[in-house]
Amino acid sequence: MNHITTANLSDHLKWRYATKQFDPTKTISPEIWTALEDALVLTPSSYGLQPWKFLIITSSELKEKLKPLSWNQPQVTDCSHYVVFTIHKNLTAAHVDRFVARTAEVRGGTIEAIANYRNLMVNDVVDGARSFHVNEWSTNQTYIALGNFMTSAALLSVDTCPMEGIEPVNYDRVLGLAAKGLTTVVACAAGYRLESDKYAGLAKVRFLKSEVLEVL
Repeated sequence: MNHITTANLSDHLKWRYATKQFDPTKTISPEIWTALEDALVLTPSSYGLQPWKFLIITSSELKEKLKPLSWNQPQVTDCSHYVVFTIHKNLTAAHVDRFVARTAEVRGGTIEAIANYRNLMVNDVVDGARSFHVNEWSTNQTYIALGNFMTSAALLSVDTCPMEGIEPVNYDRVLGLAAKGLTTVVACAAGYRLESDKYAGLAKVRFLKSEVLEVL
């Protein structure tokens, strides 16, 4: 496996920024987009439960419907792909069982062999103390996916902009999420920057490493 160099990693992370202006004439190629889909799917999560679903919006008509629900930010309609990050509301034992069945399918063995792990998850997330704030827990997991997606995009020289300036309740309505047991958390626009976007060339403002890192 080829390894990215330390210099390359820093260069890509310094290159990326929250893109304000996308070039609407540029589209992410199928090959690159497939790799970014894989990055979403491969995102780690607590217990491996993957309490999310990612909605990939490429329809111009649907983007136009979402734009006024996103503070009329142009990134929604000008980007190539618009990803809406959702969670399964009020995670159930059925979701855990689906994950357990998938584990047995992928790794071999039987569902019965991992019954103790299944019960551990149910007793924590579904029936335990965590169940009282399980949607918040799932939301936190989803932000891991957002960060993973943005970093992966930067490594492939694809621009992104995380979008919290949205109306989740109205996103749910337009996308018909209630009937699917889903709810919107955050979104992310992906595509290619306009060369005239003034924010692209601004220096990153970060606290000094000595202020945000402490070795104990």
